Amino acid sequence: MTEKPNNPRITRKKPSFDNPNNLGKVPPQAVDLEEAVLGALMLEKDALTNVIDILKVESFYKDAHKVIFQAILDLFTDSQPIDLLTVTSQLRKNGALEIAGGAFYVTELTSKVASAANIEYHARIITEQAIKRELISIASEIQKDAFEDTTDVFELLDKMEQSLFEISEKNIRKNYSDMKSIMREAIAEMESKKHQKDGLTGVPSGFTALDRVTSGWQKSDLVIIAARPAMGKTAFVLSVLRNAAVDHSRPVAIFSLEMSSVQLVNRLISSEAELDSEKIKKGSLAEHEWAQLVHKTAKLSKAPLFVDDTPALSILELRAKCRKLKAQHDIQMIVIDYLQLMSGDSKGGGNGGNREQEIASISRALKKIAKELAIPVIALSQLSRAVETRGGDKRPQLSDLRESGAIEQDADMVMFLYRPEYYGITEDEGMSTQGVGEVIIAKHRNGSLDTVKLRFIGKYTKFTDLENFGNFDPGHMPAEPMYGNKFSSQSTGAGEFDSGRTIKLQSKANDDIDDLLNKDSKPTDF
Repeated sequence: MTEKPNNPRITRKKPSFDNPNNLGKVPPQAVDLEEAVLGALMLEKDALTNVIDILKVESFYKDAHKVIFQAILDLFTDSQPIDLLTVTSQLRKNGALEIAGGAFYVTELTSKVASAANIEYHARIITEQAIKRELISIASEIQKDAFEDTTDVFELLDKMEQSLFEISEKNIRKNYSDMKSIMREAIAEMESKKHQKDGLTGVPSGFTALDRVTSGWQKSDLVIIAARPAMGKTAFVLSVLRNAAVDHSRPVAIFSLEMSSVQLVNRLISSEAELDSEKIKKGSLAEHEWAQLVHKTAKLSKAPLFVDDTPALSILELRAKCRKLKAQHDIQMIVIDYLQLMSGDSKGGGNGGNREQEIASISRALKKIAKELAIPVIALSQLSRAVETRGGDKRPQLSDLRESGAIEQDADMVMFLYRPEYYGITEDEGMSTQGVGEVIIAKHRNGSLDTVKLRFIGKYTKFTDLENFGNFDPGHMPAEPMYGNKFSSQSTGAGEFDSGRTIKLQSKANDDIDDLLNKDSKPTDF
């Protein structure tokens, strides 16, 4: 009997479904919907207006569909009718009829759909598939770079975040709203503001006179605070941050590109404990001063105030950090100290253009962050030397903003800090200027222009409300305005001013209206 050869059963190894690389995959696509959308666009003349802000040429998967959609866009741009014949003619003109599959394929597309009734829904599915393809492409590139030993991991993180942000910016757009829904939102906002104390609708600055002009720092506003060096820009914003975080428990953050976090905190300690900043710097405190420091800084240590002292911060990094702060701590206000020390790209080397263009791109990006997160963004800025060379009045002007006119254009509010005593001016309009700082509101998109006077205490590096200069009789008020904006004792409303004690400039819009109503009207001298 012949023995059968030992022939073990050959078993095939099953593919692992755990590893997606072992599976043959087709990129995300919706070719049938692409055909339906293109057919609908050639059937109904108004169909394109419903999807033009959703679809792009790159949204289509097939090359044939890309060139067809491009031809449709060309016709739309030239205000030409869009139908089967005009699209075919445009493809022939573009030299792309063969790539599109010929006239027969274009004709066949119109039979894929009966109407354009669901074109917007179909277009969104096509866009979703295109976004998935872009994400896969980015992920593959990131994976390849991550395996390279020469790759800088932080540059790779920046590159990944920038790529993802570009996808969202390119594909996710806010649609328009009808008047009914906007009115409902506006009325609801007004009703909520009605219950606010002291008429404050934004983040309080802690300065009574300033808050009465601005009603607090408003959501989505980009505020530029500019001054020459040694005017107290950092001291002012630290006072603002301290007031918001300690007195009003508002989570706030400062990105300090000029000073370290410890230096900033030392300033806050000096201000809060009212100890000489020189003593704080040297650590030469007496026993009772140490006790004073511990006692007075207890609230400050618990305040929701966040400090980031990353040097040469780029816009990409700033945006990522702000989103994280908003998500984790519901941040209510952000301060950047200061704008000119920021870099325009992720590598910190500029954007290839001149410095003015880079500063313009930074100011636009800051405004976008303010709108995206719905918080006020305060950016400090340097002024040009034109202030020093100018004879007479040294008060800053909008034209003194350094390096870019785009800062003035993008900002919702521009404030200048000015201390007369810095220039050796001891009196102004008969009043002493010692320890007086002016906050000059030179641009206010949503309000009037004004000059607010505050008290600057140099040894504590802080600003406070300006105290009354002695006793005065409201019935015998001097012709010249007193320092500081105070409410009238006879006021009846939360926002009513004692005009005899307020230095006020009308906004430009109001000047234009006055000119129309009264041809002989002249601007108020200041």
